[in-house]
Amino acid sequence: MDTNTLLSVQNLSISFTSKGNSTQVLHNISFDINRNEILGVVGESGSGKSVTSLAIMRLIPESISEISGNIIYNNTSILSLDDKMLRSIRGNEIAMIFQEPMSSLNPSMKCGKQVVEILLQHTKLSTSEAKTEVLSLFEKVKLPDTHRAYNSYPHQLSGGQKQRIMIAMAIACKPKLLIADEPTTALDVTVQKEIIQLLKDLQQEYRMSILFISHDLSLVSEIADHVLVVYQGKMVEYGSTHQIFTSPQKEYTKALIYARPSLDVRFKKLPTIRDYLDNQEADREIITKTERQQQHQKLYSKPPLLEVKNVEKTFFSTVGFFGKKEFKAVNDVSFKLYEGETLGLVGESGCGKSTLGNAILQLDKADTGQILYKGKDITLLPSAQLRGLRKEIQLIFQDPFASLNPRLTIGKAIMEPMKAHNLYANDVQRKEKTIDLLKRVGLDPQYFNRYPHEFSGGQRQRIGIARTIALQPKLIICDESVSALDISVQAQVLNLLNELKEKFGFTYIFISHDLAVVKYMSDQLLVMNQGKIEEKGDADVIYENPTKEYTKKLIDAIPKGL
Repeated sequence: MDTNTLLSVQNLSISFTSKGNSTQVLHNISFDINRNEILGVVGESGSGKSVTSLAIMRLIPESISEISGNIIYNNTSILSLDDKMLRSIRGNEIAMIFQEPMSSLNPSMKCGKQVVEILLQHTKLSTSEAKTEVLSLFEKVKLPDTHRAYNSYPHQLSGGQKQRIMIAMAIACKPKLLIADEPTTALDVTVQKEIIQLLKDLQQEYRMSILFISHDLSLVSEIADHVLVVYQGKMVEYGSTHQIFTSPQKEYTKALIYARPSLDVRFKKLPTIRDYLDNQEADREIITKTERQQQHQKLYSKPPLLEVKNVEKTFFSTVGFFGKKEFKAVNDVSFKLYEGETLGLVGESGCGKSTLGNAILQLDKADTGQILYKGKDITLLPSAQLRGLRKEIQLIFQDPFASLNPRLTIGKAIMEPMKAHNLYANDVQRKEKTIDLLKRVGLDPQYFNRYPHEFSGGQRQRIGIARTIALQPKLIICDESVSALDISVQAQVLNLLNELKEKFGFTYIFISHDLAVVKYMSDQLLVMNQGKIEEKGDADVIYENPTKEYTKKLIDAIPKGL
């Protein structure tokens, strides 16, 4: 092993066994990570990225797995270490930042104490020395108020702040190797940019190596020295970042690069990996500016379907024994939405996007203002009439798995809202309609009797869409509905939403923190910041010539790639 090599993965193969059946998920993966280097591992969900990282940490249960090959860290075989030796390396020499900080942090323990615990376990520091060190770490990871963060529970912090706590925890013992597994997937583009810069700075300061796992190629190109591309558990390509991005050798790598959404050209259909591999890239039709103008003239010649007038929503939190703190989540917001239009609503976490969506859905009533749907103020409707309105205004959730009942088959889950709103004469007709809906969203009708856990993230999102359109709504609010999906799966879901809109005449409010996706989907764009509308207008015009600094900051934070 080369003296400059910190970690060498050699012909790593992994199989999982269940009920006597063995499934191989990793096939002879080999790569090296040099000292003070960042290796990016790229691939779609299910490609074996996370399994590789868990194998390096020896976190795969031995009772259900078979591992062959070798993992050599600092001239020591990790696979042959006993538990005591493993504990001395884990956290101390090799640390990991997990994808979802909320499920990785202990919800019943203050954040500062959780990091102190690690220092007490791996170092000889006293409790007071450990606390001082943690506050210093919190400053290093640029937490805005270190003492507040130290004394907060995880649920009291934003997603970006929780991710910084996880990074502080991971670097607490100054590890030689840091594994970052999708550390920015659900974060705003601005927070994502800050986290990437933070990891780069820490890597240079501590001279540590990083294994950076992501499905976002543009992001990897901004941080990695070398890139490993994996697909279905196999190595596709391995080389320097510049070589992989400027002259990829393999068709799959070319397809991954091809599938990135364009920020300069508006395609009628977003390109997918499958399009490229099936040689369909020549079919990339572009929507011209003239076509778009004609379409908009038609859209905006009719009266609005929805009109939001001076809507406000305030929340109160208790401060001390008697005090109350006021927080205006939505502050004097007004806009119009026309039938057949897609209105993009973009902004950082906490800007009020979802609160505004909930007010339109009447799930959380606005304090002041009017919400006119087909000319009628729905904030004044009695609950009996509101129930009928629920059929017309629907929601596609961010996390389809959390919104589906794990005990119901997907067929029954799609039939459930039809039954609640007395659609169709009986269950036989509802089942026929459900099977038709499954076909429409690109799923096999045989999936009718399967449960949510048997599907991938992209498939579950399609099930969520089928359930939403089962009621034939007029207006659909898509709340961060593609934020956690791979680029290619995201493209498939966005294409599906546009096809359904064309076929059924849906109107969308598309909420997201990803400006690239919102720009592609939207006719008009609303940029929200701290509860207020910062900028509004044609999506293409705002992207090309933003007038506000906040919008410029959002656009600048989009990873551009090489």
